[in-house]
Amino acid sequence: MDNEEDQELNNEASLPKPTQAGRIETCTELVSKAMKCLENNDKRCVTKLIEELIKANCYNGNMVGNEIVSSVKDVVHKLWLSSGDELRCELLMRLMELRMARNWVRDALDMNTKRLNKWLVRCNINGESRMTRNNIIENIEDLLRDVLGWDEIVMCNELWRFIGVDTDAFRRHGIEPCIWLIGLEGLRSLKRPYWLGLRASDLAVRRREKGVELKLRTTNTIDAVFFPMLLNIVKIPRPEIEWGRIIPGTRHATKSIALSFYVDLGPNEWPWPINLNADEFERVLNGFNDEGLAMFVAGMIDGDGLVRCIFKDNNAYVHVGITACKKCHKSYILNVLRRVIAERFGIAGSIESQRAANVLVSSGEGAIRLLRRVTKYMHHPLKRLRAELILALYDERISLEVFGKLYEQTEYERRAPDVKRSRGLEALAQAAPQTHTHGAKTIFQNPNREI
Repeated sequence: MDNEEDQELNNEASLPKPTQAGRIETCTELVSKAMKCLENNDKRCVTKLIEELIKANCYNGNMVGNEIVSSVKDVVHKLWLSSGDELRCELLMRLMELRMARNWVRDALDMNTKRLNKWLVRCNINGESRMTRNNIIENIEDLLRDVLGWDEIVMCNELWRFIGVDTDAFRRHGIEPCIWLIGLEGLRSLKRPYWLGLRASDLAVRRREKGVELKLRTTNTIDAVFFPMLLNIVKIPRPEIEWGRIIPGTRHATKSIALSFYVDLGPNEWPWPINLNADEFERVLNGFNDEGLAMFVAGMIDGDGLVRCIFKDNNAYVHVGITACKKCHKSYILNVLRRVIAERFGIAGSIESQRAANVLVSSGEGAIRLLRRVTKYMHHPLKRLRAELILALYDERISLEVFGKLYEQTEYERRAPDVKRSRGLEALAQAAPQTHTHGAKTIFQNPNREI
């Protein structure tokens, strides 16, 4: 990280917490906007503002006073009274997902427990178990942060230590290995083009009976930490652990443990089409401004993309690629994306055919120009670190010799055991807060032992 970014981080960390007066002013303004939306019969606007009110703690009497809380409940009640059954269920679902207490919801809707339970059943909402689980997780996280000193930076450093990356070596040369954490909060809105890019690569999106399900699956060490952190920006994910497939042609590992992370959304929370044909996909991409297109590409790279450097004849050759399997429905994406990137950014790319996949590749100067566009929107730890390292080389902030030594730490061992592969469960446990609070001991003494 350069000095300017480092200073921005320090300034952000030292900002004072909002005062009660500041919170009250914010809440009053949001309530006023919500009332105007009610007057205009704009129910979607009201729903969005209710969510903002809750996230701003305007529902908490200890923080803003009972008068503000009463006005927030009044907004919720008026929306409830003016809505049909479908919108009422959406409102209830959202309140449950935002972890609102049942007593608060019951009071806001002016109904007794029995009637609220009937509505929860009618809307197929298991309010109690979901709220209880999420509240427990949230309380534990708060305890670990406030009392035991765990935070995302600690987790990030543990991840790098686990896979053998010397974070101090990178920082000595002005490269921050945990820079991928910056901007994650900006992805709280699923309307960010990054999410569509991730959907076009690794993110599975499926419509379910009660709404929409998001799923990310991996055996990879780094993804096992990155994926739940990413989904947690939207909502607390639920994990699933199972045996992965047998790895063909690999002697050092015949099985792997697969980690899946799920997030359940309401029926209208996913803002993008779930399935797109080539023409629709191109129309969506053309509708993005340059920043939106860069976010989309960053999401694709964070998913099924690659950032790679090959050393030959004392030179470093950079490649940035995006992969799509040959047999799946995503194969058309690469042709459309190549055309749009060339037209918008003037960056040429070629589609290379591999055994099971096609890869859209930009090389050399084109790869550097693409990285300059998208790096700040990338959040995959390893890919972002490589991108920052490559840009530092091309900006002459580090020498080729230093670059080679640092880049080597990010490389995978070929046809040999590598802690970066198939070790997702171990990495997740190593980076977990409870591991840190017990002295951060290495769980497995031999990091090259394969499962």
